[in-house]
Amino acid sequence: MEDGEQLDVTLKKWLPTAEGADEFNVPEDGKRWAAAQFELVNTGTKVYSDSPSNGAQAADSQGQRFDAYFGEIAAGPAMSSDVSLPKGEKALGWIVFEVPENSKITKVQFAMNSGFSDQTAQWSVK
Repeated sequence: MEDGEQLDVTLKKWLPTAEGADEFNVPEDGKRWAAAQFELVNTGTKVYSDSPSNGAQAADSQGQRFDAYFGEIAAGPAMSSDVSLPKGEKALGWIVFEVPENSKITKVQFAMNSGFSDQTAQWSVK
């Protein structure tokens, strides 16, 4: 959206079912957590500052879309909610989605600028 803002975004891992980090981090009844580990690399010319989870969504086979959910999972650290990436630096972390237990997630999306970017990256997942 701004000159000089550019990221290379890679979906590193996908967990169709993610376990909570402890007994306090659990999904609501009838739901489960799915999680995507993203790597963001600032390939632009200026500092990229954002809350990456705001620009992430998961979609199921019925077309339902799910926004990120704040939960800590056993697989590893969450993506920071306040990323400030100088040129050439990277951020790595998990973004969690709370979805219905029987939902089949088929796609994960990411867009810069809290989802308001003109471009959206999309990956097929199983």
